[in-house]
Order: sequence, then C-alpha cells, then structure tokens
Amino acid sequence: MRVWDPYVRVLHWLLAIAVLLAWLTREGWGLWHDWLGYAALALTAARLPWGWFGPKHARFADFLYAPGHTLAYARSFLKATAPRYLGHNPLGGWMIVALLAGVAATSATGWLYTTDTYWGVEWVATLHEWCANLLLALAALHVAGIAAASLRHRENLVAAMIHGRKRTPGPNDIV
Repeated sequence: MRVWDPYVRVLHWLLAIAVLLAWLTREGWGLWHDWLGYAALALTAARLPWGWFGPKHARFADFLYAPGHTLAYARSFLKATAPRYLGHNPLGGWMIVALLAGVAATSATGWLYTTDTYWGVEWVATLHEWCANLLLALAALHVAGIAAASLRHRENLVAAMIHGRKRTPGPNDIV
C-alpha cells in the first residue's frame, strides 16, 4: 500500500544527494560547495511545512513519539520483538528530526562563514566542520538503522522510499 507521497520521497533523495555532493566538494570547489549547502537548506525548509500539513505518514505527529515510548521501542528492537510500523518507527522519526536539524545547522554555519563579519573566523569554520561531521555520523546511523529495520521486518525500506509503497500491515503492525 502507498505510504510515502512523491513530495517526501523526492525531497528525501534530493536532500541526500545535496548533502553527499556538498561533502564531496568541501575542498577546492568554491561556489559549488556553497550552492549545494544552500540547496540542502532550502530542501530542509521545504520539508518542514509538509511535516504539519502533508499526508498522514509525512506528518511529524505521525512519527514523533514521547521519549519513554521511543526508549521502549529501542529496547524491543534490540530484543527482536519490536512491532513493524507502516510509517516511520519511533527511532526513525527522531532520526528525521536530528537529520533535518543537522542539515540546518551545517548549512547555517556554512553560510555564516561566507559573511563579511565571520569570513575567516576560526571558531565559525570549526563549528561548521563539527556540524558537518555530526551530520555525516547521523547519516551513517540512519543508513545502519534502515538496514537493520529492513532485515528485522523483512522489507526493503530503500525501495519503499523510491516507489512509496510498503506491504499491507499485518495484525501486529502499527499503522
């Protein structure tokens, strides 16, 4: 059944490409790196309203759970007893927030470094680099989580984020 709408999927892949290309152009590519950072920030900003007004599984309210619920889900996932969620599971939901915040922080500090006031200021460059490294760590954790959830629930989450469909929920799944 259809879970993720085209807007969410296209923004997801464009954002992943923009972040990857920005990382690859971090040395010696000048304006390419800057514009890729601006594109990542624009894509992040475009995702936010969809988190409040988009379809059910695109909304933050659908996948952001209280900390206690999220920790209980993490424990059940480690014990291989976690339920399958039709949309994002609690850990995946908070990873979305962390990734969007990471892109915003990395892009904002990168932009700040290009301003007349902060050009060449070492702490701004260091902060931008720290944010970028944290974003890469989050992205790696995101990919690992997708791989683990795909194996655990026997479904291809990468393919689902391409075509937007997941298998019909079973009796123990959370819709």
